[in-house]
Amino acid sequence: MSEGLRPLSRLGDMLRRRRLTARQPRPQTARMNTRANAGHNPAPDLVVDVISDVVCPWCYIGKRKLETALYELGHAEPHLDVSVRWHAFQLNPDLPPEGMPRVEYLAAKFGGARSAAEIYARVKSVGVEVGIPFDFDRIVRQPNTLDAHTVIAWAQRRDARLADALVEGLFRAYFIEGRLLNDPAELARVAGEAGFSAQEAQSSLISVSLRSEVEAEDREARGVGINGVPFFIFNGRTAVAGAHDPGTLLEAIAAARIASQGHQ
Repeated sequence: MSEGLRPLSRLGDMLRRRRLTARQPRPQTARMNTRANAGHNPAPDLVVDVISDVVCPWCYIGKRKLETALYELGHAEPHLDVSVRWHAFQLNPDLPPEGMPRVEYLAAKFGGARSAAEIYARVKSVGVEVGIPFDFDRIVRQPNTLDAHTVIAWAQRRDARLADALVEGLFRAYFIEGRLLNDPAELARVAGEAGFSAQEAQSSLISVSLRSEVEAEDREARGVGINGVPFFIFNGRTAVAGAHDPGTLLEAIAAARIASQGHQ
């Protein structure tokens, strides 16, 4: 079994119980067949649960590698129906709602901007390999990401296809454009750019019940042993921790599909 590949026990059961996200297929970026039609929406052939945070650079890299893996899988099996579902994890759950200055955050986490630059140099080099032009210098504030996860949860209930575009937009807004993800108006603008109603997206942030669900999901992920992201789960059967290359993800997908067939 490859490094980072693990079978699931109660973690898979936890995610199968979650009702936060819809079961619609994701966009055609991975060349997936969308079989859903009016009155008939069968379960996807492959369900990918992604636990991540929008301020995690390795999560952005992991998203790219997942897209590559699914694109390759789509070439091999053009009729495969795939659903990708996003789950909340806060890297810094104790940050105040307004976040904190990036300089202060780097000093507390890495000992200062110089140390952070050395660490991020590797991240930037991997980013170049997968087509992500990280621009860490543009980030001026480290946000609390509860609002961002709440908007993602709302989006997945409205349109799972566009939710993927929203997640991509949030990663891009933070890591490339240096936008303030602790600002509800900015989150609404990103949602609008992804195809949602910006006004409705901003209104979602005042939903106490939705926010509570997101907080519960974050706690539940930690409760079952997830202490780092990205974390990928395939068909609730096999998990990969970390931003592994597409080959490892495809191996995990194959193992999950075999395990799923054995339980049908």
